[in-house]
Amino acid sequence: MGISFKRWVTNPDSWGAVASIFGFVLLWYVLTAVLRLPRFDKLPDPVAVVTAWLSPNPPDGLSIFTSVYYMDILYSVVRVLVSFALATVLGVGLGLLLGWSRVFFDYAFPLVETLRPIPPIAWIPLAVLVLPTTEMGVIFITFIAAFFATVLNTLLGVQSIDQVYFRAAKCLGSRPWDVFRHVVIPGSLPAIFTGLQVAMGVAWISLVAGEMISGQAGLGYLIYEDYSNLQFVNIVIGMLTLGLLGYGSSALVRLAGKRLMTWESRRRGVGA
Repeated sequence: MGISFKRWVTNPDSWGAVASIFGFVLLWYVLTAVLRLPRFDKLPDPVAVVTAWLSPNPPDGLSIFTSVYYMDILYSVVRVLVSFALATVLGVGLGLLLGWSRVFFDYAFPLVETLRPIPPIAWIPLAVLVLPTTEMGVIFITFIAAFFATVLNTLLGVQSIDQVYFRAAKCLGSRPWDVFRHVVIPGSLPAIFTGLQVAMGVAWISLVAGEMISGQAGLGYLIYEDYSNLQFVNIVIGMLTLGLLGYGSSALVRLAGKRLMTWESRRRGVGA
């Protein structure tokens, strides 16, 4: 623990990250509390947001001491986890098949490329009509964006594998299933985890859109309701909470990728 903290302190990138966050908060404070420029004078300053966020008796009824705050977080986190798990299983599987089988690619990829550019929010009317519950609709909207990001990155990962490995495996008498297990899957893992990080980010974005339109709870619903009630401090609290949750979940995906791909880090000379 001490070694990790010392490494973090002595890393210039760490101080750069701190400086960027401090600079953003300072600019926010100057625009809203000092200069009070037009269109910014109605926004809450960071001091007001933090004060309400940490208050046992928040003026607008939302803080770390209120149960509704954690209920909305719980709803959003569960929805993202379910959607991300489905996108991982189905998206990685489809991407591997697309990259592995030329016949399957020729049949399926045009359909994938036709559906992929459709914004997740455009699926909401169909989700409401087809799916039996609103909850399933929100999960579907969250899933669809993460799914296509995972599929495409997995496909690119398979296509980026050096053909030398396939020829070597063939010369050694490997069966197709062995090549798939020992060449295709390990060789595409870096791109897969890159895609999973992207998928986690777009999952949070799509979740908020779904919760604003079709949800009955969650951080997106919280932001929309507080906007309707002109409770701007709560809106910022919800936005910052989403940012922290998104950052944390993406960091967990990166950590899982590093643990599963120690060989890739050593090949690049990272963390050695």
